[in-house]
Amino acid sequence: MPEEIERKFLLKDDRWRGQVERSLDMAQGYLGNSQQCSIRIRVSGEDANLNIKSATLGIHRQEYDYAIPVAEAREMLDTLADKPLIEKTRHMVRYGEHTWEIDEFYGDNAGLIVAEIELGSADEAFEQPPWLGADVSDDPRYYNVCLVSQPFNAWPENVS
Repeated sequence: MPEEIERKFLLKDDRWRGQVERSLDMAQGYLGNSQQCSIRIRVSGEDANLNIKSATLGIHRQEYDYAIPVAEAREMLDTLADKPLIEKTRHMVRYGEHTWEIDEFYGDNAGLIVAEIELGSADEAFEQPPWLGADVSDDPRYYNVCLVSQPFNAWPENVS
């Protein structure tokens, strides 16, 4: 069974920016979400995917990912996906034995930046970079699927 084991962190500062190896702009939207799973469409450059992820809290989830035609993905994002879409740049940063994915969000989630690391097992040890902040792996507010209905700029602590 395909699975994802992922930890998610906030960042202390911008020191990671000098270590970026590559960056990808992404747009993604969700459709047909239920208590059991989320269904995501993502476009990144000339690639597009349909992703189904179990709706479980924590670092371990079932995940199924399938390549789809970019034109069809863009059409689904335009016509079927819940709004607002998630817009972000994913920066890849190598630290220790792992590549960190640092997502910098835009639009209704502007100002939010999180770092993710995929692990081979839930208890896998990893070196923590000095720019790494609080672990938010168990906080559903930081799940992309939740950022559609409760965007970062609407969180009480972010409203001016």
